[in-house]
Amino acid sequence: MLLLAFSAGMLFAGLGNGINVDMLRQAGKLLGFSFSQEQLEIMMPSVRVHMQSAEALRDMELNNDVPPAWSFSPLFGEYKIPPDEGKTAWSIPGDVPLPENKDELAFYSIPELASLIHQQKISSEELTLFFLERLARYDDTLQTVVSLTSELALEQARHADDLLAAGESRGILHGIPYGVKDLLAVEGYPTTWGAEPFRDQQIEQTASVVKQLDESGAVLVAKLSLGALAMGDVWFDGQTRNPWNLKQGASGSSAGSAAAVSAGLLPFALGSETLGSIVSPSSRCGVTGLRPSWGRVSRDGAMALSWTMDKIGPITRSAHDAAIVFEAIHGPDGIDNTLIQAGFNYDDAVDVSSLRVGYISEFFDEDYAGRGLDSQVLADLQAMGVDLQPVDWRFTLPVNALRIILYAEAAAAFDELTVSGRDSLLLNQSVNAWPNFFRAARFIPAVEYINANRVRQMLVREVNALMSQYDVIVTPSFGGNQLLVTNLTGHPCVVMPNGITEAGTPSSITFMAPLFQEANLLALASQWQLTSNHHKVRPPLFDPDHTGE
Repeated sequence: MLLLAFSAGMLFAGLGNGINVDMLRQAGKLLGFSFSQEQLEIMMPSVRVHMQSAEALRDMELNNDVPPAWSFSPLFGEYKIPPDEGKTAWSIPGDVPLPENKDELAFYSIPELASLIHQQKISSEELTLFFLERLARYDDTLQTVVSLTSELALEQARHADDLLAAGESRGILHGIPYGVKDLLAVEGYPTTWGAEPFRDQQIEQTASVVKQLDESGAVLVAKLSLGALAMGDVWFDGQTRNPWNLKQGASGSSAGSAAAVSAGLLPFALGSETLGSIVSPSSRCGVTGLRPSWGRVSRDGAMALSWTMDKIGPITRSAHDAAIVFEAIHGPDGIDNTLIQAGFNYDDAVDVSSLRVGYISEFFDEDYAGRGLDSQVLADLQAMGVDLQPVDWRFTLPVNALRIILYAEAAAAFDELTVSGRDSLLLNQSVNAWPNFFRAARFIPAVEYINANRVRQMLVREVNALMSQYDVIVTPSFGGNQLLVTNLTGHPCVVMPNGITEAGTPSSITFMAPLFQEANLLALASQWQLTSNHHKVRPPLFDPDHTGE
């Protein structure tokens, strides 16, 4: 559509009737077309109609929660949807002692905390107050908190304690505190999206994933920082810091979620990913992040950045904890119509030697920082009895060109910011920041956006065919184009710490899986973590053993 070739300022000024042939000729050149004088003159009436249509649409008030009349689906080619075999019978250990140093609770696993609560060695209210205090104590240092939900949290915690006193438990998450990335709406609290223009925004709705965790007995204690409009780690009140290196940002955009879990400010948190926003901060902060399959977790009540790429998942200290949280939040909610009914049949004792496990050999063969730590993961898996097979990860399709899908959708999701000029309120105005991307996206032709999605379907078929040959594929977390490819195709991954670099900060490894196969993915990840124990290493500044807390 040639109307997209004109500058935003011209469009906003209502110049549909002021377009002339010379303007149209220049627009054609910008798009790579050379039209004859006769063709240009014939086109003029249609282009004017397109311009008028654009102006009419711009007059509409479209909130961020209004999706397009279509949605992406990864269900092309080869894939298998697992049947639902019922809920997992989570084991709550019965012999967990209350630590002499209470601050050790900051790094307890979900099952360990569940044991203390169910044995009534500590109440949910006491544990909630503990994490609220810890969040407040370290907030100036890490800049992780947008809003503490203290009143709601204490109400939920007391209710959890009352239920337990009456002999009723909602399961392993009963009474466990957690936080959410502040792009998820919670009624009664601001939902700022980390951006100055929305600092005071209050959405009177509670996101489905928060409701699902409420029903599981979990206790919401905080809304956590994210890079403005889900990019980076800089938000309207500062930069979220990496607990391992306070001179470094936590990476984005689920920065607050990853940093809070890493520093022991919360047992778990929810993040989201469009193109690396769970993988990147989890890698930098040394925690475990699960990016579920597309269509697994409801996005109802979440800020839309890309309707066809956004995904919500847990950030935890271990793959086993991630499995616990994922089971609570996955599945259809009756609201988000992109969700797919698929079972999550998790067995942490699965025979790993029976799994078909591949590794992307070309990525491991490259010379890169962290190669030795990544290669050790392969050695660990082989020592566990895993038969590793090399994977040929080569696609002939123009994968990088498909980034325009994200840019076009993000620009549409925040069209009002660009049209009103309020995009200037965003702190970051650099070439690689949203304001510039939103403006530049005006020059993405509609035809190419649609064709990009057609190529994307071809990519989905190719990746599904490859993934169907394996249960799990191991890759360097930022190797090649796998992060872009799997975010476009909707495949799940779990990212985990795999050691400490010479600089004293965490490194990470990524396990990927076929669509809807989070069960085997997390089971193998959990067994590997039990042999490596990298997930138990704590950032020294926040470790009670080192800080003297």
